[in-house]
Amino acid sequence: MAYTEENFKSKKALKEAFKEGRKIRCYQPGPFPLECPGKIYLEGPHFPAPHTWYGAAMVDSNGYIEKILS
Repeated sequence: MAYTEENFKSKKALKEAFKEGRKIRCYQPGPFPLECPGKIYLEGPHFPAPHTWYGAAMVDSNGYIEKILS
């Protein structure tokens, strides 16, 4: 599971930021790098807060969201 660099508290906030045209970069915490380009799975908010939303997105080769899938 990946995170966005900005700590979105809800998936709705993520979708609104994307719709506004903001560039949203994603990353994979831990020893395994983010698989880019391609489909990734997101979760939020960031640890240690409990995750309350999950989603999927397509990212480019630099880890920026191109399309939110769910």
